[in-house]
Amino acid sequence: MASSSLPPTATLTGPYSTKTLSSSSITTSLSPLFPNQSQKPTKQCSVSVGGVRCQAKNGDNDHLEQGLGKLDRRNMLIGLGAGGLYGAAGLENSPFAFAAPVSAPDFTECGPADKPDGSTIDCCPPITKTIIDFKLPDRGPLRVRRAAQDLAKDPVYLAKYKKAIALMRALPDDDPRSLAQQAMVHCSYCDGGYPQVGFPDLEIQVHFCWLFYPFHRWYLYFYEKIMGELIGDPTFALPFWNWDAPAGMYIPEIFTDPASSLYDQYRNAAHQPPKLLDLNYGGSDDNVDDATRIKENLTTMYQQMVSKATSHRLFYGEPYSAGDASSPGAGNLESLPHNNIHLWTGDPKQTNGENMGAFYSAGRDPLFYSHHSNVDRMWSIYKDLLGGTDIDKTDWLDTEFLFYDEKKNLVRVKVRDSLDSRKLGYVYDNKVPIPWLEAKPNPRKSQNKRKAAVSSGDLTTTFPATLSDKISVEVARPSTTKRTSAQKKAQDEVLVIKGIEFAGNEPLKFDVFVNDDEDSEAGKDQSEFAGSFIHVPHKQGKNIKTNLRLSITKLLEELDAETDTSLVVTLVPKLGKGPITIGGFSIELLNTT
Repeated sequence: MASSSLPPTATLTGPYSTKTLSSSSITTSLSPLFPNQSQKPTKQCSVSVGGVRCQAKNGDNDHLEQGLGKLDRRNMLIGLGAGGLYGAAGLENSPFAFAAPVSAPDFTECGPADKPDGSTIDCCPPITKTIIDFKLPDRGPLRVRRAAQDLAKDPVYLAKYKKAIALMRALPDDDPRSLAQQAMVHCSYCDGGYPQVGFPDLEIQVHFCWLFYPFHRWYLYFYEKIMGELIGDPTFALPFWNWDAPAGMYIPEIFTDPASSLYDQYRNAAHQPPKLLDLNYGGSDDNVDDATRIKENLTTMYQQMVSKATSHRLFYGEPYSAGDASSPGAGNLESLPHNNIHLWTGDPKQTNGENMGAFYSAGRDPLFYSHHSNVDRMWSIYKDLLGGTDIDKTDWLDTEFLFYDEKKNLVRVKVRDSLDSRKLGYVYDNKVPIPWLEAKPNPRKSQNKRKAAVSSGDLTTTFPATLSDKISVEVARPSTTKRTSAQKKAQDEVLVIKGIEFAGNEPLKFDVFVNDDEDSEAGKDQSEFAGSFIHVPHKQGKNIKTNLRLSITKLLEELDAETDTSLVVTLVPKLGKGPITIGGFSIELLNTT
């Protein structure tokens, strides 16, 4: 007979921390762990001429945190797994007891995916009863992924690439290896096609969270293996769109020939070569010369990959486990420039910005896979050159996905097996320059002007606030003592913009500035530009509520503001229709591991 007794103590492993509970605390703590969400603090504020000005005190915000709340959610999940707290299997055998990784989807439960315009599309894959668990391949020669702009110099390689895509296009649409079915992989995982196993009212969403990098790495892995199988060359490697360097800051010419299998007709006609890519694109082109654009792009890469990628949470994104609502928050690079490039490439004349401009259709364009190949390359650079590490939490490591392989077998994979590209059989061409490694931003103000900006103006408003015009907010800092290098290494100072709520079917972008001039915006290569929030449309009829975290430790140094009591944070809307709600602001110290 199953026992309902609990062990004397139990350790709950949280997304970025651990918590030890006694058996008594597990039962008695449930009520305070789920406070009434309607009881939110308010702020007394006002609206000023020229925009909304606000004052937020540190800690007085509508909290949408994952830390304590995540642990609390798991207390409830203890009773949900096989056996659960009171089940026959016992606590130690419950898959949801102390860890709750997202399970692989049940293909038989796949439903219509949502398009941004409100219609739906069937993106469900063929159903196969047999599922194979992934095993790492035997070690052999590594496939080398090369920069797409260099392929024109290698006609043999380019011919193989074109042939592989042509063969994928020619396969029947119900063949899981066809380009049509490969595109539907992204559609189902990103547009609400799959409910979470065990939580039928919650969707699986691999964007806007810590699953972004590993999901897309697996996606490209099987896509690449399919190409190699079709052309009979297992050494073939998917090229990457080298958009982080000047040589690749345009659509590679191999994708622009209408007679080629690599061509897609639904791209922005105004952004064909030699038009330079804008990594900060916000829905319209500005009059910036090429030299300035390149400088801004390189500085953006430095900020997203170096100065602002100071913790797991900032680089990978917010934790997302079984039982969580989707879209808790994207990592640095996913938001910018990944999302910007999607919007920049898609055809604005199409209803939903197809193909690259909407998640459901992005995989129809061969350029999508090379775009994500470079995103994947950034993950490798983060770890190999910049000292980044992987998350060591079970919720992340044991999250599962399903993909069809080159033999049409359905394969179950885990995040933990994707961490080293070498073990998957590929690397990136290390001879490609990385010019953004030293592209540091520069402040545009003198010290006196910066300090004056912090104390100027009557900065008041109420929260939540609608972002229809520029919003400036004075946000208190947690400490005015100048921190040591060791303290900065252990804890990053982070600006948190909370409760960002908007319609998921619309593209969205707003820029964030700190201690900037009131009458003009800093350039994207200047320190006052703190970052952006960018959204690629993918859902109709559903609001998304999420957070944005931006590292400001280096920014404070550059602006000589490390001892200031507060900062003036300005949000400037750039793209979006309908109301955008901002729930609040805070500045926090975030552990870097």
